[in-house]
Amino acid sequence: MDFFKPECQSGPFSEARFGLCDDQNATRAYVDTATPEKWVATVENPSQRSVTFTAIDKCVIQDGEALGRGRCDGMLTTEELLYLVELKDQKTNWQPHAIEQLESTIQFLQAHHDLTRFRTKKAFACNKRHKAFATIDNELQRRFFRDYRFRIDVQATVLVVSSAI
Repeated sequence: MDFFKPECQSGPFSEARFGLCDDQNATRAYVDTATPEKWVATVENPSQRSVTFTAIDKCVIQDGEALGRGRCDGMLTTEELLYLVELKDQKTNWQPHAIEQLESTIQFLQAHHDLTRFRTKKAFACNKRHKAFATIDNELQRRFFRDYRFRIDVQATVLVVSSAI
């Protein structure tokens, strides 16, 4: 399973602001730079770093593969940064499912790739209907980092940090 295969990637994007979309119509997630009302998540890239988007669901992992296992919608990468992103458009009870999909994707990713070159690793659960930051339980944050070495965040804005921290 290759999470870096070129046919699933788009970009790089160096705009200061762009969006991630999932039309929920059996097509893969994608980047949009022109239609903010379609964006499920907004990517803030103030340093205008070159960011590559990789469609995971319906490209890296096809619908018929890994049945019964969740997978997130996409991945944003730079030379030293890796962000996994799950895009939702639901009113209620969406967070547990989004977190499960992110965890499953991290397990796939770690089983198939050495991620040591990525100094910053985060998983984002984003919801178009809940754009404001959502508080995450401290125990979940600790467990997530302890188990996967990824930070977890629930919000509709993905901030591309200017340098790895």
